[in-house]
Amino acid sequence: MPLRIGVLLRVCCRCRPWRLTYWLLLLLGLAGPVIPGQGQISEPVFRLLRPHARQAKVPFALQRNLIVVTVLLNGQGPYNFLLDTGLTISLITDPEVGRELKLITAGRMMVSGAGEEKAVEAYQVPAVAVELDGHVGAARAPFLMLSDDVLNISGYVGVPVHGLLGSDVFRNLVVRIDAEQQQLVFSNPDRYHAPRGRRWTSLPLELDGYKAYLTLPVQLTDSLQLPLRLVLDTGAGHALSIETTSDPRLHLPPARLRTQLGLGLNGTINGFLGRVQALQLGRYRVGTLLTSFPDSADVAGRAETFRNGNLGFELLKRFTTIIDYPHNRLLLRPNSQFRDPFEHDMVGFDLLAFGPNYRRYRLLRIDPGGPADQAGLQAGDEITSINLIPAEFFSLTDISRMLHSADGRQLLFVVRRPGTDDLQTARVRLTRQI
Repeated sequence: MPLRIGVLLRVCCRCRPWRLTYWLLLLLGLAGPVIPGQGQISEPVFRLLRPHARQAKVPFALQRNLIVVTVLLNGQGPYNFLLDTGLTISLITDPEVGRELKLITAGRMMVSGAGEEKAVEAYQVPAVAVELDGHVGAARAPFLMLSDDVLNISGYVGVPVHGLLGSDVFRNLVVRIDAEQQQLVFSNPDRYHAPRGRRWTSLPLELDGYKAYLTLPVQLTDSLQLPLRLVLDTGAGHALSIETTSDPRLHLPPARLRTQLGLGLNGTINGFLGRVQALQLGRYRVGTLLTSFPDSADVAGRAETFRNGNLGFELLKRFTTIIDYPHNRLLLRPNSQFRDPFEHDMVGFDLLAFGPNYRRYRLLRIDPGGPADQAGLQAGDEITSINLIPAEFFSLTDISRMLHSADGRQLLFVVRRPGTDDLQTARVRLTRQI
């Protein structure tokens, strides 16, 4: 399942019975900085920790189109967090972290997001010291902490994930994301000089409620091109998401696939996959872009700034990306993945990783009539091998790449049926469905 972690609490790839405290206004991007001494927390400032440093390099792991960074919280860890420009306040999804660190909470609330389940309980954590690789950090960053790990992001990403770092990381630093080298470069904005060269393109960012928006021309059909306002969302694993209810001129494409689009705070986000003809990113035109069209019921009723959708990391990973909030711009330079095709998974099932090392894999859902269904696979089956190679030899990212690889490719799965020791074999032919 393509992940839409970046829009968990803004709904995003992918019902609001809460009390509108300052914390939720901050989460939604509707509250501004707080003046110390007025009974609230001060605005978190992420900075370079080495005095007089111009920049700092921090490694990351790219897992299923999501940026996973290693952090220390209150000097302890390490913990794995996703880096998410689309989330206004950071989120601890694993409450065990709070118990380990004996975090002090300041209040309780019920929060909801995308999905069909009931609201979940969360706690305010006013001040946590955060460090990324010892080079970048904030002395007092606010968090929300879920009471239960209802998201199970670890199972969908295939590595332990303890939470998400939001847009406050980007507010006072220039952040370069090199997806090929899997490296972040944080720079002091006062001493930063943007790279020059004709391969770089610069796009204006509009900062609104601590989120960054781009207005980009999208060629929807031969005769219809619209400027769409899109959230810059590194926490979304898809390339592009468009909300058709945001403009009466927006419609579902004729060729589309009904599917589950992603994971939200309260369950799966349903909708359609289709393609737009092109998206213009400065001097670069990206064609036949795989696009999510979430159901209106899954994205309606949000108290936030108007947008038509969001731009995710499946697209951004094809560039060296510089996110420059202090100078209100996004800089892009294509990398070696720029011309790779945009593909949906060609097998028709959703996987969940589990076990001590997240190297066991269970089928969560089978698309009716899809390649996996036709091959006899069933929800609940555990994959024991792929092409006669034990499943534990593959990461979840490895398997995801395999399932997006080539139309017509055949894969041999050996699975164990739930509740038995029986092994079944299934030969699946990957089929491009959209």
